[in-house]
Amino acid sequence: MASNLRFAIERVQNFAQTAYNGVVLITSPSTKIPSVFQSAISAAASLDKNFEKEVTILPVDNIAGGRLIHASTGKIDPDYDDVRIFKDTAYKAIKRALSAGVTKPIIVVDKYEPFKNCELVTLLGALEALYVPLEVREDVPSKAKKVDALGVYSSNPSIDEIITLAKNLESGLIVARDIGGSDPERMAPPKVQEYVENEFNSSNISIDVVSDSKELKAKFPLFQAVNRCAEHVERHKGRIIFLTYNPSNDGDIPKKNYYLVGKGVTYDTGGVDIKAGGVMQGMSRDKCGAAAVAGFMKVVSLLAPRNVKIVGIMCMVRNSVGSDAYVSDEIITARSGARVRIGNTDAEGRMAMADSLCYVKELAEKSPQNTHLYTIATLTGHAIRAMGKGYSIVLDNGPARKQGHDSRLSQIGVEIADPFEISTLRKEDIQFHEAKSEGDDIIQANNLPSTMTARGHQGPGGFLLLASGLVNNGSGSEKPIAYSHLDIAASGGFLPENATGAPILALVSALLLNN
Repeated sequence: MASNLRFAIERVQNFAQTAYNGVVLITSPSTKIPSVFQSAISAAASLDKNFEKEVTILPVDNIAGGRLIHASTGKIDPDYDDVRIFKDTAYKAIKRALSAGVTKPIIVVDKYEPFKNCELVTLLGALEALYVPLEVREDVPSKAKKVDALGVYSSNPSIDEIITLAKNLESGLIVARDIGGSDPERMAPPKVQEYVENEFNSSNISIDVVSDSKELKAKFPLFQAVNRCAEHVERHKGRIIFLTYNPSNDGDIPKKNYYLVGKGVTYDTGGVDIKAGGVMQGMSRDKCGAAAVAGFMKVVSLLAPRNVKIVGIMCMVRNSVGSDAYVSDEIITARSGARVRIGNTDAEGRMAMADSLCYVKELAEKSPQNTHLYTIATLTGHAIRAMGKGYSIVLDNGPARKQGHDSRLSQIGVEIADPFEISTLRKEDIQFHEAKSEGDDIIQANNLPSTMTARGHQGPGGFLLLASGLVNNGSGSEKPIAYSHLDIAASGGFLPENATGAPILALVSALLLNN
């Protein structure tokens, strides 16, 4: 499959390439300034005490376009900074180059020994700055790309491999940004299906879709409860999209099975427990978990890993409000057989994913020792309150924690500029959702926002364990199954900024590149 980039990206051998019209130089405390730039940088630094804090354009003879766009990381604190400082600096530098009219930049990527992925992450920062939102590409074709080409200069003999990997990763991030960032009509559930069918056409990814309301009610009843109101509007009808990758090489037997379930709430009104006070704005981003699943599968399709089977499930639904909406106090029997009493219709994300998680649990029980399950969701405002903008949260069940999964994912995330904070599932998180009356088995939620609920981002993990039946596949069971819940509410991207594609980089690095 081809990458999704709409411009050429290639290695260049020198700064004077006539096909380009500007050079972007990212410097750090360890950078050895190329001699061709030294006099211009020294002169500018002597005139401006803020030179190292600003992105500056300098005239330089004998380089592409005669102009240098210089951006410094500034001082790097080894105790607290991480490789994101290079990504952010590259992003700002490319944005400045674009505003100056550069249409064919050369970016200089350099090593910084403490950060082993520095060159890759720098390049990813530049590519992120060059992303054009889907609606712009479709509605204003003249603005479908920001540059005609991107040159990459590096002394690293492996730079060609780094460029290829960056293109593959960015292709997945583009898919995630397109789905996660597009408005709720452009990426209503049927439109998401159409997008992924086009994206994976003639690829090594097979697609299956469940959209019939009777089948949804029979197999995914919690999902269908959320979908019940929206499905009366044809363009809003929900669907569960299955993306499956099987290794195609002769003799390949999967040694690992990964199942990723993504929350794809295309718009979250809160349902009958309606979001009030202007907090509905930005709720089109409640589909970033499913968007990340699609983007991850795009990278999988390009890397075509051996000996691994991967299934991505996109739970695409709109949490609408109307006469057929599900309501608090309603009791719904989940796929697992558990009777779930609704406490708050704004806790729809866990409802959308729980039956799909139960489904993959049933598959995992056939080979539990080689399987890892994930849910990925912009699930709780509490995640934002607890960790702050830009950080995903990983919550492992017992079998996953025993494997050291959360620590490994956290470390790899830091190294690839896609950081995770580790949180812990405890008995209180399960007890919170256990039945309090004879009429039900599980309480879906209390009637407070997660931000006002103690352990507001951990509790939903307990619900997912109970509602899916995975609580019975813990470390002490006959069939322990590793499961991780990833809450990306704080990292998926906030309007007016683009969606980020988190946690694709960390997952690809952990599951495919460093497996």
